[in-house]
Amino acid sequence: MGMTIAQKIIRDHLVSGEMTVGSDIGLKIDQTLTQDATGTMAYLEFEAMGMDRVKTEKSVAYIDHNTLQTGFENADDHRFIQSVAKKHGIWFSRPGNGICHQVHLERFGIPGKTLIGSDSHTPTGGGIGMLAIGAGGLDVAVAMSGGAYHITMPKMLRVNLTGKLPAWVSAKDIILKVLQKLTVKGGVGKIVEYAGDGVATLTVPERATITNMGAELGATTSIFPSDEVTREFLSAQGRENVWKPLASDPDAVYDEEITIDLSSLEPMAACPNSPDNVKTVHELAGMKIDQVCIGSCTNSSYRDMMRVASILKDKTVAESVSLAIAPGSKQVYNMLAKNGALGDMIGAGARVLECACGPCIGMGQAPNSSGISLRTFNRNFLGRSGTADGKIYLVSPETAAASALAGVMTDPRTLGKEVEISMPNSFLINDNMVIPPASPEEAKDVKVLRGPNIKPFPVTTALESSIEAKALLKVGDNITTDHIMPAGAKILPYRSNIPRLSDFCFTVCDKEFPERARKYGKGIIIGGQNYGQGSSREHAALVPLYLGIKAVLVKSFARIHCANLVNAGIVPLTFEDENDYDRIDQMDNLSLPNISEEIRDGQTVTVKDETKGFTFHAKAPLTDRQRSMILVGGLLNYTKQQAK
Repeated sequence: MGMTIAQKIIRDHLVSGEMTVGSDIGLKIDQTLTQDATGTMAYLEFEAMGMDRVKTEKSVAYIDHNTLQTGFENADDHRFIQSVAKKHGIWFSRPGNGICHQVHLERFGIPGKTLIGSDSHTPTGGGIGMLAIGAGGLDVAVAMSGGAYHITMPKMLRVNLTGKLPAWVSAKDIILKVLQKLTVKGGVGKIVEYAGDGVATLTVPERATITNMGAELGATTSIFPSDEVTREFLSAQGRENVWKPLASDPDAVYDEEITIDLSSLEPMAACPNSPDNVKTVHELAGMKIDQVCIGSCTNSSYRDMMRVASILKDKTVAESVSLAIAPGSKQVYNMLAKNGALGDMIGAGARVLECACGPCIGMGQAPNSSGISLRTFNRNFLGRSGTADGKIYLVSPETAAASALAGVMTDPRTLGKEVEISMPNSFLINDNMVIPPASPEEAKDVKVLRGPNIKPFPVTTALESSIEAKALLKVGDNITTDHIMPAGAKILPYRSNIPRLSDFCFTVCDKEFPERARKYGKGIIIGGQNYGQGSSREHAALVPLYLGIKAVLVKSFARIHCANLVNAGIVPLTFEDENDYDRIDQMDNLSLPNISEEIRDGQTVTVKDETKGFTFHAKAPLTDRQRSMILVGGLLNYTKQQAK
């Protein structure tokens, strides 16, 4: 029986387990990436393992999230990461060099290699045929130390692309259509593989847009073949030597398959407050807008920027609209400056931002009160923009630019003849903003620089024999990591300071939660379906750990967050009977009388609602390895124990 592309890469990197769907597998990791919002904690964890030097083929630390320096905190974190990178063998991408996923695609990604990153949009690398997976910072630290990365062997979902995109329809519209079909839960436990004759019509940046937003499906990752289009892209980046062809076998077997006819697509938009709340732009046309933001790791490539510049050329942004544009990398920015496209954007009235994540993670450019903002980003969760009642729509660069000129939601197909944008034969290559690590000999003299905002990794302890605690919070379905641990300009600077960060935990849902958690000292969280969707930020587990959360009991988990809870030593549980969710109220006294024994034996976990006087059962969605981790208090303790 033949194999899919993903199965072939997994086979070549398998260090433990068997490739049977649902079983635990360990993978050798070739490359890692971190960014500054998650990187500080990842490197504190790496230091805690006592390692002198990374053991991966390439590890890169990017500064792209916390670039708004309104105090010393972000600058101190950047200095810490740069010094750690220099000392421990990690390449350092300086502030201004670009967004991690865009730069990694341009300069470091290699078809057929494995990559994990402490950012949920790491699957962007699937656009050039990498097995690229978002993970928690502690998982990345373990991989940098030479350890395997463990996942549950996923199912294989084939998305068959046929035909060719019509004028003014783009890759963003493809992935929005996939989200409309599959929803934000449709990719859970699966690798999405794109195939069919339509693949050859898509450039690498277009493919990367699609794999980037595969994270919103809840998928383990998404991947495209490595073909002649991939070779041409890498050749234009001066890296053709790393190219290799990758394709699925003709008789490869997939667990699921859907087909999308590219020629039938039209411009799409994800409406507030979920990436799968999708309508056609035609349905929304004429809606007044207040703001347009173009960029992010989803749509900030040279091709995207050139499309936008061609639309804006010799025109003026509507007087009622604020337009902000952020190129994805210094390479893109510089090329736009040299060919005149940047001037076209500025001339139209765009506010050009630095090459960083910026508005996508609430770092500036928050819309006005109740403002309608069109964004070429990947997420539109409630409050993520920095404005609690902002209404965020996710659209293509073409739709965004056309709407910015008109002042209302506008179908770009009304613009007339489409301007063709060709991929360059050669990109402008200048890696002067990437600092190589010191040699092992030089590294001995490198001092790691720590600022006062950097606090230690929270202490984890072995699982108690029983847990008695209140249900300190009850929440509904699709709770995101932005609900649990918000981002934004006011909060992100404290990502290396868990005690301070705890002041903001769950405040999107309940402003009193942090104070209540401190009052009771320990607690249990109750939640609905798809709990923890969104970012890979392990802070959404570490901060609850710091606040004394012992277990999280929900209807179902998002993959990365469930893994992060285990890494932190918090017990993840799912209702055996989802009707029991309705029987529990916030502040009920709960007990798990035999928790350690039942986790150790792999049994169903007994839960008693002492307030209501009933007993029910929950499941612990854990592999044998994860059971061992939970029992000793999480991944860091487990790793230290295994090293003895």
